Amino acid sequence: MELEDNIVRVRERIASACRRAGRRPESIKLVAVSKTVPSSLIRRAYDAGVHDFGENRVQEAENKRTALSDLAAVWHLVGHLQSNKAKSARELFDWVHSVDSARVAQKLDQAPLRREDRLPVLIQVRLGDEPTKSGTQESEILRLAEQVSMLSTLKLRGLMVLPPYFENAEQVRPFFRRLRELASTVESAGLPNVAMQELSMGMSHDFEVAIAEGATIVRVGTAIFGERD
Repeated sequence: MELEDNIVRVRERIASACRRAGRRPESIKLVAVSKTVPSSLIRRAYDAGVHDFGENRVQEAENKRTALSDLAAVWHLVGHLQSNKAKSARELFDWVHSVDSARVAQKLDQAPLRREDRLPVLIQVRLGDEPTKSGTQESEILRLAEQVSMLSTLKLRGLMVLPPYFENAEQVRPFFRRLRELASTVESAGLPNVAMQELSMGMSHDFEVAIAEGATIVRVGTAIFGERD
């Protein structure tokens, strides 16, 4: 029952962080990051009450969605999206957290619709200096938000960040705080089809700090599924 116990502990951590921040636990969406996790474990997590899952790769998600087609799960793309995978991503995912360029957004917009509702997307922001991580530069966020706002089948719902890793989670606080400030800047622009309601930030080791700084979506993998091979 280790997986189920892990989920209970993560929810307890979320509830404790919310109490300290004066927030309601229901205001936090838990996305279980299931990259490299077999479908059988995802099914167990679903049965234990986790219904949102995050995948990094389009092809891996396609195989899992086929195997788990009977579940009413919500699928989030949390990894880097190449523009040539946008069509498949549009078919597979209910949310895309990793829009980092106008080209990617345009490709998603041009893909055949799976449903009539606009696809909720987040802009991934690069706040650190790590060359291996994707994301639009801070100075380009408002321009990209304007470009996304003009697309007819997408709805910009917020921002996402993957900050540098620190052993001391408190050191990541300035990155989370900055993302919240940037979201407020975009919101104040009054763009059409833009509702900056979501901040996707915080992972297994630092999501309590993210919640204190306003996270609405936390992406938790290791604390639920254990260390990856």
